[in-house]
Amino acid sequence: MQVTLYYSEEDKYLLDLVDKLALQQRKSRSAVIMSILEEYFEREKRLGEILVDLGAIDSGRVAQALKEQESEGRRRLIGEILVEKGWVRPQDVERALVIQSRVRRIS
Repeated sequence: MQVTLYYSEEDKYLLDLVDKLALQQRKSRSAVIMSILEEYFEREKRLGEILVDLGAIDSGRVAQALKEQESEGRRRLIGEILVEKGWVRPQDVERALVIQSRVRRIS
């Protein structure tokens, strides 16, 4: 997917900051902008909410898994329950965990 970003001269300083961060992180400008957007939208979200945002599962199934987790005394992680039931793929949980850990590290 390609996105065009229009900005005014007043906003140039922001792109300069993005470029500086991209250089430090050895990433492209686009990758840095996407990580900033991801951090903004996923901040404070729990794993199930991120999985819903990714389109990996619906919120109803997350709610069911949370009830199961609670009834077991929270012995198992929500990701384990979702994968065991076949409602999400392990790689979806891994992706959500990467997003979650990145957001928590940045904040």
